[in-house]
Amino acid sequence: MSDERGATRKRSSGQGRGARERGSAEPRLDRERTLAELKRFLDLAVAEMHLAVGWEVSASTEGAANSEDVDIMVTFRGGDGELLLERNAELLLALEHIAHRWLRLDPRLHDRVRLDCGEYRATRLAELKLSARVAAQRVRETGQPHRFNPMSSRERRIIHLELNGAQGVRTVSEGLGDRRQLVIYPTGGRSDDAGLKNHRR
Repeated sequence: MSDERGATRKRSSGQGRGARERGSAEPRLDRERTLAELKRFLDLAVAEMHLAVGWEVSASTEGAANSEDVDIMVTFRGGDGELLLERNAELLLALEHIAHRWLRLDPRLHDRVRLDCGEYRATRLAELKLSARVAAQRVRETGQPHRFNPMSSRERRIIHLELNGAQGVRTVSEGLGDRRQLVIYPTGGRSDDAGLKNHRR
């Protein structure tokens, strides 16, 4: 009996490990289903909100993008484009958030399905890079860390890459979930001595 119980415990433990390993696997984006559902959502959202905009969807070729790339981009054009971009693109980002919920995407896939209007994404990219360089210079001059407001993993990664190898500073992501922030530290300071790692997510 004891041998049977031991074997049962081993099987259960093995199944538990297998489930955890499966759960931690990188999620895959079903592009065909996502595109179909996304178009259905956009038709409904634009009609219900009476938005005077048209939209088009572009998708990268299967296998052409890695896990950090945008696979599906929706671009809005039309008279209400300015409305989407008011208050730092509040409505555009809200629509994107609702689209992710509609599609039931794993949070790790959110950066791969994006909504854009008036080249907001390109403008935002330039702003992030400029902010990173200005903040890094301030950290070098003052010796004090600089903490950005919470941002998405994609935006944090942009700053990490922009400052990768920059003299006198290093970047760290801190916090959890939606409150995760990027911090620029001066190198050689007390935080460096504490052994904090340079996170890339």
